[in-house]
Amino acid sequence: MTRTPRLLTALYLILSLATLGVAYLLRHHANLVTDAVWVRGTIVVASAAVCNILAARGDVRRLRIIAIVMTVAITVIVAVPGLFPVWMKLEQVVCGLLLIGVILTLPRKAKRPVG
Repeated sequence: MTRTPRLLTALYLILSLATLGVAYLLRHHANLVTDAVWVRGTIVVASAAVCNILAARGDVRRLRIIAIVMTVAITVIVAVPGLFPVWMKLEQVVCGLLLIGVILTLPRKAKRPVG
């Protein structure tokens, strides 16, 4: 696997953690930070952490599956009106673009992970 998917998954994790940080700072603004923001933010951080682990291990197949599933979920989140505040939807668009980059830069033929 090239360095690019690893870099993109690292950026995905950094952005996801930063999003939870922003949610914490804005926690007293109920219109900007809803329960859905906390749940989605936590799920995204967890998926980003898993993506980083898979990228580090060179597990192309599993990384591709998670990146595709998360990209589809992001598409739904962005498309459904009123589900999340605009700032979170914009963050999700960036996450989706990073994951599309991961998908496009992964090798086509997956090698078995070591270990």
